[in-house]
Amino acid sequence: MKAVVIYESLWGNTAAVARAIAEGIGPEARAVSTGEATPQALDGADLVVAGAPLLGFRLPTEGMRESTRKEARPPDLSSPSMRSWLAAIPRGHARSAAFETRFRWSPGSAAGAIDKGLQAAGYARLAPPAKFLVQGKYGPLRDGELDRARAWGASLARAMQGVGGA
Repeated sequence: MKAVVIYESLWGNTAAVARAIAEGIGPEARAVSTGEATPQALDGADLVVAGAPLLGFRLPTEGMRESTRKEARPPDLSSPSMRSWLAAIPRGHARSAAFETRFRWSPGSAAGAIDKGLQAAGYARLAPPAKFLVQGKYGPLRDGELDRARAWGASLARAMQGVGGA
């Protein structure tokens, strides 16, 4: 099964979760930034998993990303936003799942917008969106979150076996 886990990560937390999800899915899964998630990288994928941080109670906008440049800890803005990646995603027929990194008490959802964007491009939802928790504005991830991400990745792999995608 070819699986691609795409992420937007400002302070490294979402990237770490994406890598853990890919590990849980298995050796053929690859975690890539939105900048690396080209149509060629998605070609032939059976499963596309995408995630981003929750910022301002939603999937970050370009303006929100730009405003983070003033933060005490500058973000990594070297890759396109998940919003812009979703706007340009090629039509597909793979299964999909979405995730986000967030504070425990945060209202809103980035994963919901990602899930809708994937479905609008033809990617059928395999599982409900997942939420992984950070301790502070810049992280780190809460204890156990990478283990939860690996477990979620493994559950996605099992679900793919159930639909004949492995």
